[in-house]
Amino acid sequence: MTSHEEQLTETKNFRDTFDRLRDSIARAIVGQDHVIEATLTALICGGNVLLEGVPGLGKTELAKAVSQVLDLEFRRIQFTPDLMPADILGTNVMSTDDQGRYKVEFREGPIFTQLLLADEINRATPKTQSALLETMQEGTVTVAGTMRTLEQPFFVLATQNPIEQEGTFPLPEAQLDRFLFKIVVPYPNRTDLNQVVERTILQQRDELSSVINAEALLQLRECLGKVVVADAVRDYAVRLVLATHPESEVATAPVRQFVRWGASPRAAQALIKAARVRALTNGRAHVAFEDIRHFAAEVLQHRVLLNYDGLADGIRIENLIQECVDTLTEDAPISS
Repeated sequence: MTSHEEQLTETKNFRDTFDRLRDSIARAIVGQDHVIEATLTALICGGNVLLEGVPGLGKTELAKAVSQVLDLEFRRIQFTPDLMPADILGTNVMSTDDQGRYKVEFREGPIFTQLLLADEINRATPKTQSALLETMQEGTVTVAGTMRTLEQPFFVLATQNPIEQEGTFPLPEAQLDRFLFKIVVPYPNRTDLNQVVERTILQQRDELSSVINAEALLQLRECLGKVVVADAVRDYAVRLVLATHPESEVATAPVRQFVRWGASPRAAQALIKAARVRALTNGRAHVAFEDIRHFAAEVLQHRVLLNYDGLADGIRIENLIQECVDTLTEDAPISS
């Protein structure tokens, strides 16, 4: 088999596996096809996900369904104002051995898992939120000067309610930047809501089984590095990130007027990673411009900060990003 044939086979296997994962989760989560696609894309990239939506939209059920089809160890933490970093990471405790001698041992916190659901993450204090920074970026936990490496794959799926703000602590920019995607979970339409209610009344819950395991997930991730990204496509992703910066020459007029700070360099990396997954799920071993645009909102919307005028006028960041996408040309010369 030639290298080209091997690549075609690998691309087909990736696409088939992704479709099976998506279809399995869709059996449990009604009417959220884009949310499922985006969540799976982020996890295959090795990224963390922030799910934003009002209560009752199935965010927790989505996390459970993902853990089942990927056969990942799953733990859930309910974030509250009195939650401490040790409640998440673990702590050193004093104990005695069989001879009655004292010893210090480390008791792991719930973060030592593969898929961690950080439920209502913005209800914890900034001190507790910051406990996740190292883990989300490096995959390690440091307690009392000792660093421990988490078993891969490891993901954080965090949720937050955009409406209720009393008793919440906004996530700092450094933490938001460590989420590959922020996914807004929409309210179901009439048809989907009827189906949800019918399933609840009749208790027709589908039991999900694993489609792949953790090892197979890591193998899928290895395929991403083989997807070709042309220079022009890479530069398009870079220019799209720069378009969110008010001082950039490619920024739109609303961005210059209402944005205080644009997306970080991590955003450009995230656009390429997500585009590679989408290319493979569409049967291609190369990234197209459309692949970059497809997840622009999920990558950029939590990395752009409005200025005072933007906040006062109630400007929606997703609208600013969509305008950047609509106006950015594909054929601009590559910057030196």
